[in-house]
Amino acid sequence: MSRLVDLPPEEARAHFLDGDSYFNSDIPKYIRFKAVLDGVAEVMNGKQYTCFESGKPDHLSGVNYSLIANKDGRFDWRPFELIHPAIYVSLVNVLCDPKNWEQIQARWAKFESSAVQCCSDPVLAVADEKNKAAQVRSWWQRVEQQSLIYSLEYSHVLHTDVTNCYGSLYTHSIPWAIHGLKKAKQNKFSDSLLGNRIDAHMRAGRHGQTNGIPQGSVLMDFVAEIVLGYVDEKITSLLDNKKSFRILRYRDDYRVFANSDETAEEVLKKISDSLRSVGMRLGAAKTHLSRNVVEGSIKPDKLAGIDLLESGEEHVKTLQKKLLRLHSFGRRFPNSGALRRLVSEFYDKIVVEKDEEIESHNLDVQVAIATDIGFVSPNTFPVVAAILSRLISLASPDDKVRLWTMVRDKMRRLPHNGYQEIWLQRVTHPKAVDIKFESREAICQIVNGESPALWENGWIACPALLEALQVAKIVDKQASDMPEVMQPEEVELFRRNAWLY
Repeated sequence: MSRLVDLPPEEARAHFLDGDSYFNSDIPKYIRFKAVLDGVAEVMNGKQYTCFESGKPDHLSGVNYSLIANKDGRFDWRPFELIHPAIYVSLVNVLCDPKNWEQIQARWAKFESSAVQCCSDPVLAVADEKNKAAQVRSWWQRVEQQSLIYSLEYSHVLHTDVTNCYGSLYTHSIPWAIHGLKKAKQNKFSDSLLGNRIDAHMRAGRHGQTNGIPQGSVLMDFVAEIVLGYVDEKITSLLDNKKSFRILRYRDDYRVFANSDETAEEVLKKISDSLRSVGMRLGAAKTHLSRNVVEGSIKPDKLAGIDLLESGEEHVKTLQKKLLRLHSFGRRFPNSGALRRLVSEFYDKIVVEKDEEIESHNLDVQVAIATDIGFVSPNTFPVVAAILSRLISLASPDDKVRLWTMVRDKMRRLPHNGYQEIWLQRVTHPKAVDIKFESREAICQIVNGESPALWENGWIACPALLEALQVAKIVDKQASDMPEVMQPEEVELFRRNAWLY
């Protein structure tokens, strides 16, 4: 497993321009952004977006596209932001210019001398492993396992994280992080500073906003790590007696190890002060102190999930009872990593191994329970949809339409559920089901053969670039040709990630 920052600039560029790096969450296999990125990169030929504009993109709204995912089944949501491909490719061109990349690498090396041990450097997969799966495996090895080792030295562990990290990051802090506060302030209007050019790209797709950066790509994870590395330096400068504590950071999640309440709370204060300088703040609801490091290092949902798995299934004979057990766990630990692991293992048993006998006479009940798991914990829905595709495949043609219609109508009651609708379209579109999926989600409309505006292109003057941005290119096969039962490779990333929880 190698780090992205250690790659030569051309290899880093190729990695950033991969479709899975542009959008690094699960999405149906027929939706691919690689063709658009390749076409845009060919037209731009290493240049920046400013060479192709007839106006300023930061004067327009909707330049980037927001894909909304419901987080809690109610009114909490996560906006995945599809950066305008011309701005995205332009930023990749800037970052991966050999001189600029060398500057980033040198700055990154300085971050590594801080008292905060960063465990979230973007990493690359080995062999056939997916990059996001490699990133999760890195978390398990460098955070959870190291936390357990620290129990030999420390009696306390304090957990905290940043509230809305990407959405609150102050974009002008990017040049501070790369060049230092003094130099950045003295040259805040100069295009010669790499940090200012990155900052300008952030604001170009977001109506000129200085608060927040897009979420949902490896490129933005990389930029966020630069700013958080700068915060690590600030934390280090404020702390004395650095042998009395340890700090692990995975993205915006901090773990502080100490031998007293006072030391842990003093470190927490310095973390809070340093984050505030770049527009971020800690979440009080997720800040807690444990006086047993082993117990405090493993998430409660993971411990409960282990207990559930170890309890055996000898008394849980029917599929309905197994689904009810998953449902009960999901109510206790909604949207948890452990629930993702449990539904993934359930999927393996009924789809991959096919060693679970599905009671066709209770199909409506099983579908109802499985759907409610996805409704209460929307981040499980890619695999819940796969489970439903297996269950409903056993119904008669008329019952398939009836059951999928009820599933669709229930999931549509989720507010801000564009991401979930993309997966609903995947399981209702195959020819064996053949439900025309009408949606206000633009990506679903594109899959249906329509041409909604995904990105605002009114600022672009170049006809060749506009041609490269045709939204039809994001669909590389017909959704109706997909198998009725979702195959393991379609949720491979979800399943690989899940085993670490």
